[in-house]
Amino acid sequence: MEITATLVKELREKTGAGILDAKKALVENNGDIEKAAEYLRQKGIASADKKMSRIAAEGVVDTYVNGNIGAVIEVNCETDFVAKNAEFQELVQAIAKTVVKNNPSSIEELMATQCACGCGRTIEERVKEKIATIGEKITIRRFVRYEGNIATYVHNKKIAVLLNTDKANEAIAKDVCLHIASCAPEFISRDQIPANVIEEEKRIEMGKEDLAKKPEEIRAKIVEGRVNKLMAQKCLLEQPFVKSPDETIQQLIEGKFAILAFERYVLGEGLEKRQDNFADEVNAQLKK
Repeated sequence: MEITATLVKELREKTGAGILDAKKALVENNGDIEKAAEYLRQKGIASADKKMSRIAAEGVVDTYVNGNIGAVIEVNCETDFVAKNAEFQELVQAIAKTVVKNNPSSIEELMATQCACGCGRTIEERVKEKIATIGEKITIRRFVRYEGNIATYVHNKKIAVLLNTDKANEAIAKDVCLHIASCAPEFISRDQIPANVIEEEKRIEMGKEDLAKKPEEIRAKIVEGRVNKLMAQKCLLEQPFVKSPDETIQQLIEGKFAILAFERYVLGEGLEKRQDNFADEVNAQLKK
């Protein structure tokens, strides 16, 4: 039987499945809509794709290191309850291992990559299976992979840090990771700060009311001092070390190693959060 675009459209509307999944289901079932829909449900695809319109801002951030390669990743779900689920956390680790092993260049490439756990399925297939069994939307939001001397720190699966240095020093690198998690630097050093960021801070400071009546030259000097202080707060090397505020991170690592790169993930940062009332949600489920 010919699988027409109309048939594919009808099955997609019925199940919420993607175009390729819908077409495959129809081919496998000789164009029978009902059997194709059942096929998709059995595969967990229909229920998985229907859930993808829901908000997923919970989940975990985590890291994985193998030798001199490490990755930090954020995987989202809908509720904190599922985020603590062992199955979900095992999936996150399997995805992170796949990033380390295969070095995908994008989320799309990662989704099409065979999972490093040895199951023989792609990451996309594994994610859809977990959506079907766990019952929530699951999305891979972002990841970063470094090669070199790697250190990490993860705080309650809510904040994760990945650090890359030119030389190994496990104890101090761990301390730097902890500091990054706590103090949230944006850059390694001053020379990484874009000129437009500095100019924007100058503009904001120059417009503050407490400087309005001061002479132009005085205002300029005050603004320069304030902006200099703000930029120092953004730079990892210039920040006072969280464990010993009398020394900066630069002083802490002097002669031990140089910091090549770091990444700091905060779970759900910038994502829309669910506003559901839990009691209302329970009542809604009972009514169903």
